[in-house]
Amino acid sequence: MKDSLKWLCGVGALALPLSVAAAPAVEDLTVQSNSLYQQANTRLSGGGTLTLLNQLDEQAQEIARLRGRVDELEYQFKRLTEMSQQRYLDLEQRVSGTSPAGENGQEVDAQTAAAVSGGAGSNASSANASSGGDAQKDYENAFAKVQSRDFDGAIDAFESFVVDHGDSNLAANAHYWLGELYSAKNQLDASAQAFDTVISEFSQSSKVPDAMYKLGLVKARQGKAQESRKLLEELVRQYPDSKAGGMAKDFLASGA
Repeated sequence: MKDSLKWLCGVGALALPLSVAAAPAVEDLTVQSNSLYQQANTRLSGGGTLTLLNQLDEQAQEIARLRGRVDELEYQFKRLTEMSQQRYLDLEQRVSGTSPAGENGQEVDAQTAAAVSGGAGSNASSANASSGGDAQKDYENAFAKVQSRDFDGAIDAFESFVVDHGDSNLAANAHYWLGELYSAKNQLDASAQAFDTVISEFSQSSKVPDAMYKLGLVKARQGKAQESRKLLEELVRQYPDSKAGGMAKDFLASGA
């Protein structure tokens, strides 16, 4: 009996190492799984970056195209504005007998030139009766610069006049001449301001109808067609028998 037990124990002792050696090896898949996950993420990340770069490139091209379109529209708008201004200038020349702009665009219209040689001079003379001697002398000096076509000098002289003699009866005329001179030099904002001063601050002056007409033309040259038409229509209503009112009526009828 004891011999049998010893034999069994010996066989078991021999079999145990064999069973252990024959056990299948279990592979650790954690490292391999992490590696595959990282590869998948790398491929996905690379493809996403390429897609994003393509989208950015397409957007950059679209922005460049839109900028080009904006530049084109700005150029077209500028050309239309210039054509509109020229159209009004042509109408003004036909209505009031204005000669085309001279060198550097500086030209005082026919009505103004006539005023320099006579008409405005007589108006100034009547106003001079109630003005001081210094005001009259300064006005005449400024007026002489207009006659000699020294527009820059005339502007400086009339600007000084309205500061030094703002309460003179000649002040309205001085502001009107500033409007004419700035208009001749294509300084339209300054011209509009001068004409508006005549209208708003010297409502009883005989220069108001002329100032309204000229301001209407300046607004047209600025591209403010609706404001121009409204002002000229108001001129026709308020001063229908004035020369300026008649020119405004003709100007509007000409298609302005």
